[in-house]
Amino acid sequence: HEIRTPLTVLAGFVETMGALPLTEVERARVLTLMGQQTRRMQALVGDLLTLARLEGSPRPPHDAWVPMSRLGGAVEAEARGLSGDAHNLSFDWGDGVELAGSEAELQSAIANLVVNAVRYTPPGGRVSVSVVQREDGGADIQVKDSGPGISAEHLPRLTERFYRVDNSRSRDTGGTGLGLAIVKHVVQRHGGELRIASELGRGSVFTVCLPAMRVRQARAALHSVTQG
Repeated sequence: HEIRTPLTVLAGFVETMGALPLTEVERARVLTLMGQQTRRMQALVGDLLTLARLEGSPRPPHDAWVPMSRLGGAVEAEARGLSGDAHNLSFDWGDGVELAGSEAELQSAIANLVVNAVRYTPPGGRVSVSVVQREDGGADIQVKDSGPGISAEHLPRLTERFYRVDNSRSRDTGGTGLGLAIVKHVVQRHGGELRIASELGRGSVFTVCLPAMRVRQARAALHSVTQG
């Protein structure tokens, strides 16, 4: 259904352009709509390929460390560009925290959560991102927003592929219905857990919980190398 719908729309537009004498204004509008459907298909195919690649690849390495600040910098730039100063954004990427695993996968997962928070939060709302190390040595990456929130009955199914809380809202924001499925898959591949808490009218909190074996402090790592 998700693939057939934009293809059907595109086929209809092609038929319209070939069968009807359109004015330049009408032609321009049809081409614009065709472009929107094409981009929707491209995003959908891209996410499907990402899932297929994740499912067919080995687990991420435990000795490839990446600074949280580097991951966060790219995500923050994307979020600020999408918001265009329409939201109150705050970012705390932790003090010297490093993560072990696939840099591309981790960045994709975090970006998915942050971009979703910006998309679904009305202008003037708040989106905050924080990274905190737990007492057990692991780390929680928390994305919190003041958006419309999600009712309790939807929460257990949010990470299912193509599951949508509100189809019209997803169309408005350009979502493919695969973002959270990708996030969950990436987090599980890194031995972690994705936790979701939300309440209608009070926003949502998405937390990526990573185990201690995937987290370290940069200063501690440097000290270890020096002592060696």
